[in-house]
Amino acid sequence: MKTLKIAIQKSGRLNEKSVELLKNCGLSFENYKSSLISSVSNFPLEILFLRDDDIPEYVQDGIADIGIVGENVIQETKVEVAYLQRLGFGKCTLKLAVPVDSPIKEVKDLEGKAIATSYPNILSNFLSKENINADIKMISGSVEIAPGLGLSDAIFDIVSTGGTLKNNGLKPFHNVISSEAILIGRKGEENGELIQELIQRIQSVLRAKDNKYIVLNVERKNLEKVTALLPGVKSPSVIALADEDWVAVHTVIPEKDFWDRINELKSAGAQGILVMPIEKIIM
Repeated sequence: MKTLKIAIQKSGRLNEKSVELLKNCGLSFENYKSSLISSVSNFPLEILFLRDDDIPEYVQDGIADIGIVGENVIQETKVEVAYLQRLGFGKCTLKLAVPVDSPIKEVKDLEGKAIATSYPNILSNFLSKENINADIKMISGSVEIAPGLGLSDAIFDIVSTGGTLKNNGLKPFHNVISSEAILIGRKGEENGELIQELIQRIQSVLRAKDNKYIVLNVERKNLEKVTALLPGVKSPSVIALADEDWVAVHTVIPEKDFWDRINELKSAGAQGILVMPIEKIIM
């Protein structure tokens, strides 16, 4: 049987979450922190630990079958890969920012200005669409210090919390793109059996993360009101209790609706509500 190869970030903001996702998929591997490659003992998979900038090209060229990388890196490297699954972590925004006292207020004010960035391709595409002529200064790291050193009038960089910008006397003024971790594959080969099996595992973990399993007790006279609030995966399960006037209801609710649903259920007559995390959901 063929061994699948997946490329993930060796170090950086996506590494820990990528490793966690793969382990939550039931994959068993070790020594990932001290090695560039790790074999999975219970699935035909090898994990390659690479620089994030290299992952898209490795996948495009077939060195790795699939990879986990930020969408911003994919766009910057201009590779041709297939998007297989959005993973919901590593979210950030690439923003334009300027010193707090800068006269630059709008994108059009960047005309003729210098902009420091580690993402020249994304920035160039954006400026072209906006019909802005600006001087792009390529900087490999610590972009936020460029205005203070007189190297640029503005910066274009990843912003997660905004704390780094604030610490360097900068303020964001325009969002260019949003990014998150993406599972990518080589175009034309994304439907392979092993790839699809791994995607199914990943999707089951993602569904479980977004939902909660709840069990509650309710009087039969209030059952209709309660079940109307609980669509579940298909429909709630209703189980008779020793007291014939009461039943237990089992179902799944979205994490985003959790507190609103709980309060609504209590108001409808639900009691003894038990909430549990879900490990996986197979559809």
